[in-house]
Amino acid sequence: MSELISIVVSTYERPDALGAVLRALSRQSDRGFEVIVADDGSGPATTGVVAQWQGRLGVPLAHARHEHSGFRAAEIRNRAIAVSKGAYCVFLDGDCIARADFVARHRALAEPGWFVAGNRILLSEPLTRSVLADNLEPETWTLAGVLRRRHEGINRIAPALHLPLGPLRKAAPLRWEGARTCNLAVARRDLDRVDGFDASFNGWGLEDSDLAIRLIHAGVRRKDGRFATGVFHLWHRENDRAGFAHNQMRLNDVIRSDRVRALRGLSTLSPVAPAHA
Repeated sequence: MSELISIVVSTYERPDALGAVLRALSRQSDRGFEVIVADDGSGPATTGVVAQWQGRLGVPLAHARHEHSGFRAAEIRNRAIAVSKGAYCVFLDGDCIARADFVARHRALAEPGWFVAGNRILLSEPLTRSVLADNLEPETWTLAGVLRRRHEGINRIAPALHLPLGPLRKAAPLRWEGARTCNLAVARRDLDRVDGFDASFNGWGLEDSDLAIRLIHAGVRRKDGRFATGVFHLWHRENDRAGFAHNQMRLNDVIRSDRVRALRGLSTLSPVAPAHA
């Protein structure tokens, strides 16, 4: 695939982590991409980080934002998709640091009719503090460097490995479990087929599972991105899960159905309300 790739980076009030994520994206070996920061209503510090990197990233950088009204990751990702220009979208959380071959490896795995689910290495709270305070730059860590830091708070090594799985990448084409938007790639035409994320999922949780299930209902299959696209996931406090039970009910309805399109998807986006003075 030689088309433009759109990296959608979702964030909310973590400007230090976002700066580290954009720094890592500035080091990508494959330069055929753009970045859209999907901002769920952060304050001026996040806007400042985006502005600082717009002249330094080396690729186009856009900022899609709406006012904060609870956890609305599905809706703000749709807003980012709507302004993206790429034929292929890679979703990355704003606290997930990608190695320099991240875009290149996602491009190599891209295939019509398949979405790619990557994985991550979780960093502990103390190691995350060191990464952000001391500019440790995980994107530059070799496998040996990851092994050296295992005792400092790295939960596993496997995502740092590069292995050519070949046909094994398609061993579970109908498995939606574990497909997370901290590291997920989907062709734009397939996102359009399912009308993107479902903004009916308000509050934390399961909007990514819903997307994966509806993609599978639409005939799109899962490809495994493990041992190729792993990222370093910085520690964060657990999100408020007050809406999780309601989201689980919505997900159960999707699982039992054959529905493809989102109830509140890309086609239903309303204009963004002006920011408060």
